[in-house]
Amino acid sequence: MSGYREVFRRGRGRHRRRRRAPLRTAAAASALVACSAFAVTAMDDDQLECQPAGAAANAGRAQEAECQARTPAHRSAAKPAGKAGGHHGGGDGVPHGGGPPPAPPPGVPQEAEGVYDHERCGNTSGRVLLTLDDWAYSDPERPVRIGAQLQAQGVRAAFFLINKYAAQYPQVASTLRQQGHWVGNHTVSHRHLPSLTDEESKDEIRGGVTGNLLRPPYGDFGEREKEIAAEAGMRICNWTIDTHDWEKTQGNARSADDIRASVRDATPEEKHNGVVLGHLFSNYPEALAGIITDLQAQGYQMCRNTGPVGEQVPNPLTC
Repeated sequence: MSGYREVFRRGRGRHRRRRRAPLRTAAAASALVACSAFAVTAMDDDQLECQPAGAAANAGRAQEAECQARTPAHRSAAKPAGKAGGHHGGGDGVPHGGGPPPAPPPGVPQEAEGVYDHERCGNTSGRVLLTLDDWAYSDPERPVRIGAQLQAQGVRAAFFLINKYAAQYPQVASTLRQQGHWVGNHTVSHRHLPSLTDEESKDEIRGGVTGNLLRPPYGDFGEREKEIAAEAGMRICNWTIDTHDWEKTQGNARSADDIRASVRDATPEEKHNGVVLGHLFSNYPEALAGIITDLQAQGYQMCRNTGPVGEQVPNPLTC
């Protein structure tokens, strides 16, 4: 997780929108929804790139201070805005839907058939995919607890883990998949891929968590990274909504309420077939209950959890 601020200063790692060709639209249906919230215990996970619990304690005060000083600042400074309305989920808070995918709200273009959109990760379902990145540095079991809560809500998420840590706790990835969540590759150590040599970039990508989805650190990649990923059987998966959960104000982590609002106020285009970015070390897990409530109240369904999954993520996504 180191290097966020440096990458941001260089102008890299920002979420770059791709122009979409206007296609046909369909009217959206509206309905009332209610949702049962869940709680995820917040942990003190702000020590980015630090050693897991136990090892960090032995690193000395200097290293601890350095870890605490690393403030991620890697995403686009522009916050998503806008409101949505339309479809409905289950009244019990569990996203249902055995029928056709929800139609996009008026004015929202549909994806071109057969074209893979790396910002939507192959999501053409009309539903929203929640994703969680990196690692919970001081609490390695936090992803499993989050996964269990989402599973109980009938929600499937995607976890993109840094293999430097995930390899030390292999049960985390396997448990998440048993819970019905996809697990993707966030490289070995979260280095900025375009800044690396060819061999270094290959090592970072190929040495990541086993799977066929790659989320490049900072969301930054070029043709070289796409080719390396494709050669390894992976496709790029970024996001449409950045919660900016990594931001700090006067040394304070962004609150769960602010994180929740960043999703609620995103545009209909960002939500329909959308992918939400958050992190395992932040207050994003605390915000998930409210995010799900808000999206369902606006007519959006989450990707449905239909049971255990394997290492390969289908394209298009089975949401």
